[in-house]
Amino acid sequence: MDHPQEPPSGIHPLLAGRFSPYRFDPSAAVDDHALGLLLEAARWAPSAGNSQPWGFFIARPGEPEHDRVLPHLAPSSARWATDASLLVVTLTRRYVDTSQLLYSEFADYDLGQAIAHMTVQAQAMGLAAHQFRAFDLEGLTKELDPNPGWVIVSMVAVGKAADGPSELRGRRSVAHLRSAPWTPDE
Repeated sequence: MDHPQEPPSGIHPLLAGRFSPYRFDPSAAVDDHALGLLLEAARWAPSAGNSQPWGFFIARPGEPEHDRVLPHLAPSSARWATDASLLVVTLTRRYVDTSQLLYSEFADYDLGQAIAHMTVQAQAMGLAAHQFRAFDLEGLTKELDPNPGWVIVSMVAVGKAADGPSELRGRRSVAHLRSAPWTPDE
């Protein structure tokens, strides 16, 4: 990983200020209006053939859905994700309704676009989002029992960050992004 660096001037402040917190303010809440805005942002993401192959299971502290999700968090994510104002289980549908395709190679990519939109919207609202996969996928799938064709991919913790980004926040260089696929591993 490259050394810590400041984003170049010109990058949008919402993107430059984004980080994935490991501490959330447990007293903060995401109300219905804020939740609606986050979901609207995801809804407007681009997708292959406008298929919009994403869905979400929403879990807020104090609600029964939260109690269904928490037991499936890995210890590494439970340490910080339990204090988030919102846990979003992300799902994708990997087949295309109006075609002979049994599997869409774009579904996971499209879900990622929707989550990116949600993440930027959260940042614009003074919230932070931390995407993660440290949970019992099999157990959570059994618990939530999504319809056939739908699969759980990841989770996102959303809330008010309890602290700022780490000083050691490094990013790979643009040169690395362009050369990595053709450079031998070091």
